[in-house]
This record gives sequence, C-alpha cells and structure tokens, in this order.
Amino acid sequence: MSEQQSGAVQRHVFEYALVRVVPRVERGEMFNAGVMVYCRARSYAAALTHLDERKLLVLDPRADVTGVRAALAAVEGVCLGGDPAGQAAGDDPGRRFRWLSAPRSAVVQPGPVHTGLTADPEAELARLFEVLVR
Repeated sequence: MSEQQSGAVQRHVFEYALVRVVPRVERGEMFNAGVMVYCRARSYAAALTHLDERKLLVLDPRADVTGVRAALAAVEGVCLGGDPAGQAAGDDPGRRFRWLSAPRSAVVQPGPVHTGLTADPEAELARLFEVLVR
C-alpha cells in the first residue's frame, strides 16, 4: 500500500536555526532576522531573511545597514549553494547548513539548532519565518 493509499503523510526530520542580528556583540542584544532549514531526507537547505532596519538602528544608530543586509543575503545564498557560497557551493546541503549554523561572534550569527518533523520542508521554512521572524 502506498503512502497516498494509506492516507499517511510521510514526515521527515528537519533542523532549523534562527539567524540573529547582534548589532553590538559586546552588549548581547539581538533580534531574529531569518531562519535556515535543513532536511537531509529531501536534500533540502534554504533560508529566508528580513532585516527590520528600525530595530537595528534602535539597538545601534551607527550600524552598517548595508553590511548587515549583505550578510543576510549571503546566508540565503550559501544555503542554496549559489554564487555567494564560494568554495561551499560544491558542498552538500548538510555541510552548508552546518557551516552556517556553527556558533560565531559576529553581527549576523546563528541561534541554536532545533529539530522537528515535516512533510514539506519548504512550507516549514515559510511557517517558521512568519512565526519567528515576521
């Protein structure tokens, strides 16, 4: 009996991490600016980001808005393995996700990795983005 015949939807383990903006690392103040999702079973890795410029400038009126936007765009590009990925472009989605989700002390940094189950990693990315970022 197939998955459709049985009515069961096959769900797969996925991982996600928030992408945070920490304008002044020494102060530790941050806000969510994106989310990255990785699903090994679907060979899927992608990110969605959005910079709330008002929040950024409240936390640091001298913040480099252009630089932060570029860093967020790079996260999306590396997840997909596109041009901004550079050497990582040839890596599999899991390696790209692991590299992006590794702890770092920078203005744009990942949060902890969490797991869940999903039948549709792309829909899960959109849902997490709306709930945790927007």
